[in-house]
Amino acid sequence: MASQLHSTSKPTYTLAEGCPQQDPASSFSINKPGGGGLLLLQDTQLIETLAHFARERIPERVVHAKAAGAFGEFEVTHDITDITSAAFLSEIGKKTPFLVRISTVGPERGSADTVRDVRGWAMKLFTEEGNQDWVFNDIPVFFVRDPIKFPSVNRSHKRHPQTNLTDSTMFWDFHNNNQEGIHALMCLFSDRGTPASLRNIDAFSGHTYKFTKKDGSFHYVKIHFKTDQGIKNFTEAEATKIAGENPDHNVQDLFENIAKGNFPSWTAYVQTMTAEEAEKYRWNIFDMTKVWPHKDHPLRLFGKLTFNRNPQNYFSDIEQAAFSPSTMVPGIEPSADPMLQARMFSYPDAARYRLGVNYQMLPTNCPIGPVYSPMQRDGFANFRGNYGSDPNYVRSSFRSMTYAAGKASHDEWAGKTAAYSSEVVDDDFVQATALWKVLGTQPGQQGNFVSNVAGLLGSAIPEVQEKTIEMFSRVDAELGKLIAEAL
Repeated sequence: MASQLHSTSKPTYTLAEGCPQQDPASSFSINKPGGGGLLLLQDTQLIETLAHFARERIPERVVHAKAAGAFGEFEVTHDITDITSAAFLSEIGKKTPFLVRISTVGPERGSADTVRDVRGWAMKLFTEEGNQDWVFNDIPVFFVRDPIKFPSVNRSHKRHPQTNLTDSTMFWDFHNNNQEGIHALMCLFSDRGTPASLRNIDAFSGHTYKFTKKDGSFHYVKIHFKTDQGIKNFTEAEATKIAGENPDHNVQDLFENIAKGNFPSWTAYVQTMTAEEAEKYRWNIFDMTKVWPHKDHPLRLFGKLTFNRNPQNYFSDIEQAAFSPSTMVPGIEPSADPMLQARMFSYPDAARYRLGVNYQMLPTNCPIGPVYSPMQRDGFANFRGNYGSDPNYVRSSFRSMTYAAGKASHDEWAGKTAAYSSEVVDDDFVQATALWKVLGTQPGQQGNFVSNVAGLLGSAIPEVQEKTIEMFSRVDAELGKLIAEAL
């Protein structure tokens, strides 16, 4: 793998406080003939080296631990100023730098990156109005629609609390009893669950957002990034083989292609819906287990994403990067989507735990424009000046400030519509059935799907297998039969 190991500069070696040191490869000792001798506590270099080594790991992300990252540029290609006043979307040709991190969800940081899993797409655009974060997935739907289930769905995909092994019984038992995620399961167990490259995946907001204008008007939107390289997937057998040969296959593929100047790109689209359309739509538009069919709400082109630079240091640039759906610039706002509302709390809270209360000050997270947030004071690793003597309370008479315009309001119906339960009805299977039929138009894809499900289901206990077959039979009776035969 290409890397930068050589440099023409010749810095003076020092400790962290800047004190020059004689030899970074030797400890200070009282020598004995023939070598050896007592080490001394006065050897600050030795103590600092050992102490820092024991502390150089920060907590691993509970989800999305294994990732590749890159920098790039977003360019507006089509005018959408009729639906949003966001400055970075204000004119054709405008370009905005960004940082992106693409990850598996369930496995640990040292795991293979070709395993069957959803890929998370976390992106930070450095706009003149502050950072805009988009935290998407490579499938358009999710496994649950009530955020109280979010920890459970992820735990069921991880390790059993007794055996510390991944457990197919636990996996399928969760989904058998929370069948609103059937559409996401159909996506995951198709060959799209094992992408051949991170350059060959799409990314979807999943959530419903609002694009707003300064007059208070808004449209509900879903955002899609479509790969310009085309979709390319591994079969289960190919993904397993490569996981054994090179567990960093996808990380390496992205890094090396960018290093060679083979810059991958994506085309950005938006689906839009008015509040009046949303109120009458067949599906609850705040339900993350549903898509908006393109025949109802066509894709509207608005931009191009290009990855064009690798990180200089993975830890500083990517591991310390923090993303949250709550980070939004004027012109983009949240909807009443319950999963989105919960993630807007959960993601910054996770960053405060992993990186510290002042994680936004880390260079990789800093906005490019000025920051003035004097209510956020003190705390660990505060190195941005801490606002000097400026008042640290609201409505001071001694420091005047300007403020942004107000937010667009929710329609009254939105709160009522969002208050659904987790009850699963036949309508929850309609889109999954449609996907099964689409797979039937692609040679071999239905057979691969059945094999992929049976491969994981085969090691589950019999009663869980039976319930899983019943669940897939609600998608299509023939599908349930095929899975039973495959077992």
